[in-house]
Amino acid sequence: MQIYSIETGYFKLDGGAMFGVVPKSIWNKSQPADENNLCSWAMRCLLIEDGKSLILVDTGIGDKQSEKFFSHYYLHGDDTLDKSLAKHGFTRNDITDVLLTHLHFDHVGGAVVRSGEALLPAFRNATYWSNEAHWKHATIPNPREKASFLEENIIPVMKSGRLRFVDAPDKGHRSTFAPGIDLVFVNGHTESMMLPLIDYKGHKILYCADLFPSISHLPLPYVMGYDIRPLDTLLEKERTLKEAAANDVVLFFEHDPKIECCTVMQTEKGIRENEVFKLRDL
Repeated sequence: MQIYSIETGYFKLDGGAMFGVVPKSIWNKSQPADENNLCSWAMRCLLIEDGKSLILVDTGIGDKQSEKFFSHYYLHGDDTLDKSLAKHGFTRNDITDVLLTHLHFDHVGGAVVRSGEALLPAFRNATYWSNEAHWKHATIPNPREKASFLEENIIPVMKSGRLRFVDAPDKGHRSTFAPGIDLVFVNGHTESMMLPLIDYKGHKILYCADLFPSISHLPLPYVMGYDIRPLDTLLEKERTLKEAAANDVVLFFEHDPKIECCTVMQTEKGIRENEVFKLRDL
C-alpha cells in the first residue's frame, strides 16, 4: 500500500464558527484571522493506492458552483485536485473508489462536475461510497445543515448508478471498508461521519475529517459551531485521543493550513501533539 496527501486548495471560514465557544483571544494565536474574522483552511484529501484499487478520500470543494457561492469562501492557493493527482502520476480516470467522509460541500463538491447543462460524476470509472444513515440525513437536511448539503453535489452521484453504501458498524463505532482500512463512525459533527483508519508501514493513520479539522482542535472544548451534537463531539474527541495516545496513532488533518500529521501524548493540559510531520516522511 502507498498513500499520498492530495492538496486541493484553500478556502476561508469564520474563525468564531470554527472554534465555537473558545474566545478569539485564544484561538487567534494558533489560527490568525484576517480583518473580516476569516481564517484560511486547507481541503486536503487522501489517496490510497492498494493493488488494483486507487481510493480517493474526499474531493475538496470543486469548481462548478456560481461566482456568488465562491465569493463567500475566498478560494486561494495554487493547488488543485488534478495537479495533486498528476504529481503522483495519476488522473481522475485512474480513481476506482471515492470514499466520502460526509457530504458537506467542502468535502464532496469535487465529486461532481458540470458538463454543459449536465452534472456528471467527476471520476467516471469510480464507485462512490457513503452510508445509508448519512445519505438520508444529507438528502432530507435539517435547517441547521441545509446550506452545507447541496443537491448538485449529491443527487448526480445517486442518479449515475455509481453510489454504494458501506456497512454500518455491527458493534461499537467501527466497520471494515477494505483490507487494512477500517471506518470509524462519529455523530457529533454530522450524522454518521466516517473516518478512515488505515494500516500503513507499521502505523495506524486516522483521517480526521471534521472531528479534528486542525491541530488547533485537539483540546476538547475546541468544537466547531457547525457541529450538530457538540457534546457528542466532546466524547468522540476524548475517546479518539485516548486511543491515539495509547496506540501511537497518526492523525491526518484535512483542514489544517500548514500541518498534515501529528502523533499525540498525554501532558499536564491533556492530550496534545507530540511529533508533527508530513505524511511522506512516515
